[in-house]
Amino acid sequence: MNLLFLDVSTKTGWAAYIDDAARTNYIEVGKETFETKRGESNGMRFLKFRTWLDQITDIVNPKIVGYEMAHYRGGAATELCVGLVTRVQEVAAHKGIEYVGVHSCTLKKFITGSGKGDKSKVMEAVKKLYPDIRAAHEDDDIADALAGITWLKNEYCRRG
Repeated sequence: MNLLFLDVSTKTGWAAYIDDAARTNYIEVGKETFETKRGESNGMRFLKFRTWLDQITDIVNPKIVGYEMAHYRGGAATELCVGLVTRVQEVAAHKGIEYVGVHSCTLKKFITGSGKGDKSKVMEAVKKLYPDIRAAHEDDDIADALAGITWLKNEYCRRG
């Protein structure tokens, strides 16, 4: 079962778990940046994100897309993250893909043993789990996405 996990933000980290008979279960990671040019609105950012999400879901063909839930603190950052999460739900629903949001504290507790761990603790834990994925050792967005894909695999692949 192919899975995709997104650490949704202006700089979106992503991790894909591919269950490929030819290569036998591997993980791909990356980061996409959705910055706007001068004069562009968040609407353009949402369109760029939607286009990218359409492409990556076509490539990965996930059965489930997971994402880190947006924190509701108010302001522009919350508005942006909620808008991006809405696009994840929209694309998944349109393509018949199951989707699930997970709270950041749940991910931190799963990957580090403590729901209060900071980003450096998440990166340390991910580095131990995935010593060959260098990008996760240097980028917290990719490390968060890897923590998420690990959680997603644990929650859904073990069920059969």
